[in-house]
Amino acid sequence: MKSAMGIILYLILAPFVGGLISGIDRKITARMQGRIGPPVLQPFYDVRKLINKEILLINNMQYLFAWCFIIFIAFTGALFYGGANLLLVFFVLTTAAMFLVLEATTTNSPYSVMGANREMIQMLSYEPMVLLTAVGFYLATSYVHTEGTFTISQIITMSPKPNIIYLPGVFIGFLYILTIKLRKSPFDISMSHHAHQEMVKGITTELSGGMMALIEIAHWYENVFLLGVIGLFIVCSKWWSIPLAILVCAAAFFLEILIDNTSARVKWDKMFKSAWAVTLIFGAVNIFILQVL
Repeated sequence: MKSAMGIILYLILAPFVGGLISGIDRKITARMQGRIGPPVLQPFYDVRKLINKEILLINNMQYLFAWCFIIFIAFTGALFYGGANLLLVFFVLTTAAMFLVLEATTTNSPYSVMGANREMIQMLSYEPMVLLTAVGFYLATSYVHTEGTFTISQIITMSPKPNIIYLPGVFIGFLYILTIKLRKSPFDISMSHHAHQEMVKGITTELSGGMMALIEIAHWYENVFLLGVIGLFIVCSKWWSIPLAILVCAAAFFLEILIDNTSARVKWDKMFKSAWAVTLIFGAVNIFILQVL
């Protein structure tokens, strides 16, 4: 019953929460740059305007893959907030990213194809840390109990303390790759939500009208899911862990906005090397210590 309620609430509320988060992001960014900035509800106005515009598609496959992307992104969050297997959740998330890559490659647009290539490099950069995150939660639960679990609902109920106590390195590693997943500087190499991208809109260059609105809503779904993973490091069987998790998620997102506004975009090789270095130094070492203990 709880899992079904979590799925329904996510599917209904995530676009509104994600849109508000996007609006707050733009407002804080403007303040950091000495501007007043748009209203917090501006992302909703933008999406409404896009929906009312004509959709111009290069081919039907572009339409199909774009729809698959948003469906799989929503499915990812539904599985997560429904308390499903964490490995399955991350697998569906990767599948969704591949559909976005396929959508861009069908257009034969130089900007889209370049964005697709960079998107795949980003995936190679953050996927090892994503996998270590799932393994970390398994080992953290096995540290407290006889057997570990990948099931999210059990990770929460079986943990008497926040899992960040056992997974500080994994948390740092996931927070690092979160910058890539949120498409923020210095790692916004395949697509950017701001106007400083040297290849227009990168992987979404050839999307327009309602399809662009769907992609934007998909990113709102994704952002709520990613912040949920941050919250999973904090949420445990204690009631006070939920408000604490919300505060940690807010602090993590503010940190990402700060990094976005104080960092210059780097080349793909620096992103790749730094992501793998953080994965090995923080994530792998943390996993090794848990395994030894």
